[in-house]
Amino acid sequence: MTSAPALRIGTRGSPLALAQTEETRARLAAAHPELSPDGAIEIVVISTTGDRELNRPLAEIGGKGLFTKEIDEAMLADDIDIAVNSMKDVPTWLPDGIILPCMLPREDPRDAFISPNAADIEGLKQGAIVGTSSLRRQAQILHRRPDLKVVSLRGNVQTRLKKLEAGKVDATFLALAGLNRLGMANAATSVVPVDVCLPAVGQGAIGITCRENDARTQEILEPLNDSATLTCVTAERAMLEVLDGSCRTPIGGLAELNAEGFTLRCLVARTDGSEVLETSRKGDARDAVSLGKDAGEELLRRAGPGYFESET
Repeated sequence: MTSAPALRIGTRGSPLALAQTEETRARLAAAHPELSPDGAIEIVVISTTGDRELNRPLAEIGGKGLFTKEIDEAMLADDIDIAVNSMKDVPTWLPDGIILPCMLPREDPRDAFISPNAADIEGLKQGAIVGTSSLRRQAQILHRRPDLKVVSLRGNVQTRLKKLEAGKVDATFLALAGLNRLGMANAATSVVPVDVCLPAVGQGAIGITCRENDARTQEILEPLNDSATLTCVTAERAMLEVLDGSCRTPIGGLAELNAEGFTLRCLVARTDGSEVLETSRKGDARDAVSLGKDAGEELLRRAGPGYFESET
């Protein structure tokens, strides 16, 4: 008779999701020796709608919440204790009863440009085809290179790279953090500067959710939390909340903490790249959330009514 695991981790089944979950398990075992023996932590793989529906853009089938819906349901049903998610996939509003008390140290938040035909976006030939499932990337790409053709390219990292190798597109973009975590950094042709393509809110950060009424699990997660990452990503999400951001809306945001204090850059754009609105904030880290909200309110005012609804 085997004993029940002390902690159950819910995750998607993609190679990247599993790599992030293994990183979380290792950090948990290091922080809590009682979680280090085999079987103390169980990894529960959960199939999500976002993983199954690969033939349509996310914006058409309900947005990024489709990567977390079934995992959240498993948590509320007490089938798992915590969930490990890429923060860029976590909806702006969490379901009642679920909280986000922990984020691991953030990886490099920038995008990676990948192409066998060019060193960077400027080097692509006229009319080249770029594959991406991100409206944020699409808008910023087309803003710089309106001659390019952007097509939907979905699937996990390995699937997208195979489609690129097969010549279905001339180039694609992936989160550099994901490539680093998979040990595939050499797949990147170049790293995209943030002034060329601002990352997605939360990109590069791993968030761990749990039940609001589960004090034991919250205590277990406390040593894993990276306060700087939590501060920055929470500020980015505060901006996103004001804008009611979803996968239907091209929005970028990146907050950073350094010796000079807190900085935030953010933008909204039209999907065709015809217009990009940008703003930034600097201040004390203690004011990060209010600065994020203020930046979102400025962009909302500047965009005006129907800014996104008017697009097709």
